[in-house]
Amino acid sequence: MSAERKVPEAAEASEAAVAPDASEASEAAEDVTVRDPVSVPGADGVPRRATRRFPLFTRDTARPEGGGRAAPGDAPAPARQWPILAVLLTVGLGLLLTALDVFRVGLLLIGAALLAGAVLRWAVPDVGMLAVRSRFTDMVTYGGLGLAVVLLALMMQPHPLLEFPWLQDMLHVTVDS
Repeated sequence: MSAERKVPEAAEASEAAVAPDASEASEAAEDVTVRDPVSVPGADGVPRRATRRFPLFTRDTARPEGGGRAAPGDAPAPARQWPILAVLLTVGLGLLLTALDVFRVGLLLIGAALLAGAVLRWAVPDVGMLAVRSRFTDMVTYGGLGLAVVLLALMMQPHPLLEFPWLQDMLHVTVDS
């Protein structure tokens, strides 16, 4: 049982030489029958066998989806990479506040910067160096880490702003037994 399909040819060099007139060339163009499911028409229109295997030697590394510049190439470097700079500057400010003994606010700022990185990765098509892996992986990583930092900052002692009673019960079960 062979899978047959018709592949229209754009222009074939041999037929263009035989048919000098444009109307004759369009009439001379025929459909090529491709019998192999992995055959594709080559540059000359003749079916050739293509492989689905990866090449033996990789010559290049693909850029992550959305890894292009966030601004045109003639813009200064900080403008081209504004998404990563915004996240890094916010994280830097959060670390500074944490070093100045304002832990909760600093950690909330760091978590908010990571969550903003996830939103930027989702909303902006070209985020420059903020794109590390695929869009989904970056969003899950930035969002998960940002959420964890924010939750831990809200549960931080003394005087936690967020309390989970089941955590206290879980602690008593592990310590008592």
